This record gives sequence, C-alpha cells and structure tokens, in this order.
Amino acid sequence: MIRCFQVLLVWTGAFFTVLNASESAVRVVSQTVGSDELLLALARPEQVAALSHLAAAPEYSVVAREAAAYPRLTPGGDSETILQHRPTLVLFADYSRAELVAQVRRAGVEVIVFDRYATLADVYANLRTLGRALGGDAEKRADELIARCEARMVVLREKLRGVRPVKVVSGTTYGLLAGAGTTFQDLCDHAGAENLATTLGGLSGHAPEPSEKMLGWPVEQVVIGLDTASPGRTDDGPVARERALAPLLKIPPYMFMESVKQGRAVVLPAAYLGCVSHLRINGYEALARALHPEAMR
Repeated sequence: MIRCFQVLLVWTGAFFTVLNASESAVRVVSQTVGSDELLLALARPEQVAALSHLAAAPEYSVVAREAAAYPRLTPGGDSETILQHRPTLVLFADYSRAELVAQVRRAGVEVIVFDRYATLADVYANLRTLGRALGGDAEKRADELIARCEARMVVLREKLRGVRPVKVVSGTTYGLLAGAGTTFQDLCDHAGAENLATTLGGLSGHAPEPSEKMLGWPVEQVVIGLDTASPGRTDDGPVARERALAPLLKIPPYMFMESVKQGRAVVLPAAYLGCVSHLRINGYEALARALHPEAMR
C-alpha cells in the first residue's frame, strides 16, 4: 500500500522546516497574557494567529519583546475581532468574558479555557493540553520544557534548603495587599520569603490593607513590581529602587514603615508578580537572588 502525506515547507530564515498538513493548518489566537506565554513557548511562529492585547506590555507580559512581533487583539474587542484572524483554536481563561467564549464556540472554532493555574503542576497540565492541541512535535516540546522547569526547581529548592524566610509584604498604591491564594504568595513560597499579609494578617486574595496593623509588622523587605524596559531580569539597583519606592513614601501606611523609609525593598519586573505560566520560575529565582544572595551563588 502506498501512503501519501501532505507536507508544507516553511522557510524559517536559514532552512526549510517540514510540517505535516494538520500541523501547518493550526492557527491559534490567545486571549490572555498567561496563554500568550504558553503559546509562544510551544507553537511554531506560523501557528500564532494573534496574541492578547496586553501581550507586548512589559508590565503584564514576561514575553513582551517576543510578543511584539505578532498581531494582537483589540482591547475589549468582541468575537469578530478574534474571528477575523481565522483561528482554528482560541485560548481563553476562566476569567475571560463568558459571552465571548460562547460566541467563538458557536462560530465552530475549537476553544480551550484554562481554569487551573495556581501551581506549577497546573501549569504543566496546561502545557501538555496545549501541546496536544497544537499537534506535531509540540507535545514533545511541552514535555521537554516541563523537564527543564523541574530541573531548575530542583536546583532552587536545594539552594534555599535551610534558609530563614525573609519577612516581606507586597507594596502597591492600590490599597490592597496580596495574601494567601495569590501569585505573590506563590512567589514567596518558592523564594524563601514569608508573606506577612498571610501569616500575621490572615489575609486571603487581594484584600484591603490593614494599615494600622501593618505598622506593627516586622517587615524586612517590601517587594515592589516595576514596569521596566527589560522584563526577565531582577531590577534591584538603587535607581530602580528609588523610583519604585517614591510613590509609597507618599501614602500610608508605607510612608510610616521603617522598611520603606530605610529603602529596604526588592524591585522585580512587574510581570513576575502576576505571572501564571511556567515563566513564574524566573520570578522565583529573581526574588530568591535578592533575598538570599549568598545561598543563590
């Protein structure tokens, strides 16, 4: 029996890549920053039809530079702004607008809604789900990426073994403090930090700041997210620290806190503080280096 296979030769700039027909036909639109980061990690460039409207914003996206090369959705757009990119697959999250997800489904387009992203195990499951949907060798790429992530986590856990957790809070101008069940708590759990909003404040989620109580907390470092031009690196230099602390020095309770007045702050790219993809490991490592420089050598 003679079997015929349809293939597509794709010029990548240096050589041709052979794709099977089903793999080359996949066109993916990502509607959220988290799914942008998953998609760019696994998909071939020609499979990316469009990314979220925040994909190239460094304050939200860890892959902002890479994402700038792709089309992006219109902010607050309807299903037509998605369907105009002729997707075969659209990536949503459980916080995406329900009517938008329903409209895309009614158009006959395959949809994946990511609804678990609190832990690395959740992220790994999402990577495998997306790898299967992309076809070709994407599932293999997902497994290889997960293996690299796990290898980094083994090294990180070993370096932080036995360190004393540094007492921290997240510093923002929004009047809210990140407690249990947040991406900031996840960051602390993996970087040798004790989030006082959880352990002393008993807060869950993003809750109003207990201003008076915070003044009595033994805060050693305030962790601040800064919109930097170079997400992906710890930005804890004096200039960045001064810029990040400036607004906090004008508002209570931070203006009265010794840690803030003395400039005891760790400044990270803002995108790390809300990252829900595998790239959160970059944030773990960056915060750990800032809090435990000796251990992280």
